[in-house]
Order: sequence, then structure tokens, then C-alpha cells
Amino acid sequence: MSYDTLLTNGRIVDGTGAPWFRGSIGISDGQIESVNRDESGGQAAENTVDLDGLVVAPGFIDLHSHSDLRLFSEPGLPPKTMQGVTTEILGQDGFSMAPMYREDSADAWEDHLSGLDGRPEREWTWGSISEYLDAIERAGVGPNVATLVGHGTVRYNVMGMDIRQPTEDELEEMADLVTEALEDGAVGFSTGLDYMPQVTADTYELQTLAGCLSEYNRPFVAHIRNQSNDIWNALDEFVDIGQDEDIPLHLSHFKLMYAPQHGKADRAIGVLETARERGVDITADQYPYTAGSTMLAASLPPWARSDGPQSTLNHLRNSRSEIQDHLENEVKDWSKIVITSVASETNRRYVGMRMDAIADERAASPAEVVIDLLLEERLEVERICYFAAEEDVKEILQHERTAVATDALLGGKPHPRTYGTYPRVLGTYTRDENLFSLEEAVRMMTSLPARVVGLSRKGLLRPDMDADLVAFDPQTVGTPATYDEPRQFPDGMPHVLIGGEFVVREGEHTGVTPGTAIRK
Repeated sequence: MSYDTLLTNGRIVDGTGAPWFRGSIGISDGQIESVNRDESGGQAAENTVDLDGLVVAPGFIDLHSHSDLRLFSEPGLPPKTMQGVTTEILGQDGFSMAPMYREDSADAWEDHLSGLDGRPEREWTWGSISEYLDAIERAGVGPNVATLVGHGTVRYNVMGMDIRQPTEDELEEMADLVTEALEDGAVGFSTGLDYMPQVTADTYELQTLAGCLSEYNRPFVAHIRNQSNDIWNALDEFVDIGQDEDIPLHLSHFKLMYAPQHGKADRAIGVLETARERGVDITADQYPYTAGSTMLAASLPPWARSDGPQSTLNHLRNSRSEIQDHLENEVKDWSKIVITSVASETNRRYVGMRMDAIADERAASPAEVVIDLLLEERLEVERICYFAAEEDVKEILQHERTAVATDALLGGKPHPRTYGTYPRVLGTYTRDENLFSLEEAVRMMTSLPARVVGLSRKGLLRPDMDADLVAFDPQTVGTPATYDEPRQFPDGMPHVLIGGEFVVREGEHTGVTPGTAIRK
């Protein structure tokens, strides 16, 4: 037998959490043909690569990606693939790019989400989830991608940005869209209850739509209603839906925000463990940083985001005092908010600056600056906010049901998690701080996320599995990416293969786009 590619002399960490062993991996036709303890492989191959003792593991699965539109303008996605990401799960926080059937509304939806995904060049040719995945495959993409169907998306299709509860007919239409998306291959259903338009949804609406998952055994993925002062009620709502509908649950970016909740990670983990004792299949993911990142417009009151982006801009012009009052009441420390991306060259100097410093420069209050920036940039502004405690990050990361994810935005001067999430876990938390074993760290990045979204051919090094792999040096792996200088590729990660093709070789991105669109 002859392989397409043979990786020899590696330390194999197979994704299960079992101890590593020395061996070789044979690859043909995009899948793993052999995994054995013969370090030389014992077979011929068109391409033999001596790993010289590097760890070889399954490719990392990013359970929380915001590359939904960026992948059309940046198909190789080097910030992700260079750190070992071989599969991305899109459609997060209730924001999928399909289904999109509302007449003449794709551009408005893109405007609404421009603070997350920018306005990358692309032609919107799709309506359904199936057509969206077709468009991705036609364009070509570096990593594999799958998508959730978003709560906000289906609500927007049926109700626009209305701040009200749906009628029974509207709710039935929304449920039909969720079911259609699941039939088209969506890997689950997501919501983001901090964001418009789903922020106004009640528990009945959530439960009705999430209940569509029961026939498919796919997860309900949630940015829950509150992650700070009311996190306990928000977790209870989420768990109760999972129990009542008998569906798997997955908690997005598990964290405790702001000082009153700091130090309570054990209590929050206890909620998840108690849920599992009640028979609820619940897991979580986390990015390993104390700051988060999202669109600046998320700080606006919901009524200011109703009726679409143009209406939001009108509210910013005509309801300044009301919006300013809301912002000053909601934000306690403006020094913890940093602007990371804008659309215009005029305001590019503010990228990387704290809001209080920008306010000083512009001789205005921070709330006034938020309003002005959103107007000047037509809502396309991203920001970082510092809100978590390092001890909670570590405790949650050590929880055996927590997977690693990036929640990465790609524009401007991004959060360092965009370039550094996985090498940070392998370097800082595994090697340097010894929070868990190398094998456990790999499990959190591979087989656990594959199990969460039901990717049966990924996440393990086994014959007949997809040949998505990463090779790294456990002694040098790490990230130089910082908040000040985030656009830096990792150290110690020389090889990444997707479908058996090298997308990273000897530390250099090859430019190939072998990824596929995954349909359940």
C-alpha cells in the first residue's frame, strides 16, 4: 500500500485524552488510513514528512466563529488556520447568514451585523442554508465550515426588527424556517439574547423554536440572557428549556462578567453539573482571556436598534439624550472599553484607544463619542471590553465539559484571541501553568467540540476519519499576540493539514483552500 502523505516520527495525541505514543499516520484521499506505533510508517508514500518528535493531534474545531461573511473575502482565514483551526462553526449568537428570504433585506442584515463581520466584498447569491453552504464551496475556503441557524435571523425574516412578541402564526413561520434550516444541514440552533432582534424574545418563543431540535438531536447553542448580575436566572431559563424539550444544550463563551460575580465560577459550574444530574446534556465553550469583543452598537438600547440600521442611525441623530442616558447608566468604567475596528480612514487613529481617552481627545463625554462614532462609521465599529477575572477563566477552562473556542472577530486591530486562542491554551495554561495535561488540552479542542455538534468524522486520530491534523512543538508553542499587537501568528505550530492537504507547512501558510461545507 502507498499513501498520499505519511507523517512519521510523531508523538500522537489522538484526541480522546489518552496518553500520547510515538508513531506514524498514513493519509490517502483526504482521510486517515493508518495510525500505528511504527514510527517509520512501514509503507511507501508520495510525500513523507518526518515530524522529528512533534506532537501530532486532530485539527482544532472552533465552536464559536464569526467568519460567516469574511470567509468570502479572506477564504484562507490565516488567523484561524495558522493556529491549528481546521473546522469552524458559524451562525453564532443568533446571527446566521441564512435563511434570508425577506425581500431586499440582505444588505440591511449585513449593515446590522457590520460591527461583527464588517462589509466584506462578496455577492449575496443565496436564500436558504443549503444555498449559503453551496456559495461557500464555490468560493473556496481554507478550513471546513458548518453553520447553526440563528434565532435572530429567522426572527428578522418574519418580523424584521420589531420589539414585540410574535403572533402564533409568526412563531409557526419562524419554527418552519428553523426546521427547513435543519433539513438543509444546519448543525444546531443558536440565540444571542443580548442582541437585537432576539433580545425581546420571551421564554415561550425560545422554547418553541429550540423545540424544533428534538427530532434531530442537535444542540441549542446560547449566548444566554445575562452573564453578569442576573446570570443565575439566565442559566436556569436555559437549563429548563433543555429539560422540557429534551434537547442538548451548549453554553457559548462561558464567563462571569464584572466584579460582583467574580470568584463564583465554582457556583456556575455547579449549575451545569446539577443540570446533567437532572438528565440535561449540557456543555460549554470558553475563550481563554479576561476581555471580550463585539460590536459597539450592542451597547445601544433595544428600541434604538428596531426597524433596521437606517432607523438606528435616525435614532442616533434624533434621540441623542435618551441614548446618552442609557449608555451612562449601563457603562460603569469607560476605560475598560477599547475600539478595535472602524470602517473609515478618518477615524482609524482611534483603533486601539480606550473610550475615555478618545473622549478626552474629542472634548466630549464617552457616551457622546459612542453616538458620534456609530453615526460616522454607519454602525461598523468593533470594541473590546475587559470584564472577567483570571481566576474564573482558569477554573472554567479546567472544567471537563468546557471546550475551547475563539469567538474571534477579524477586522481592524482585533482581540488577541483571533490569532492566539489555541496556542495560548497549549503554551500558557498547559505547559507553563500546568492546569491540565497536554492530552486533556487537545481533547478540549478536538473530540469534545466534535461531540457537541455531532461531527462524527472529526476530532480523533483514527483510521477512516477526516485527515484534519495539526503538528506542534509542546516546548515552544505559544502566542505572541497581545491586545496592543494582536496580529501575530503563533510560535511552535509548523504544520496544519485539512483534508490531507497542507494549509500550513514549515510555519508558512500555503494559500490552498481545501475546506468543505459540512451538512448534517
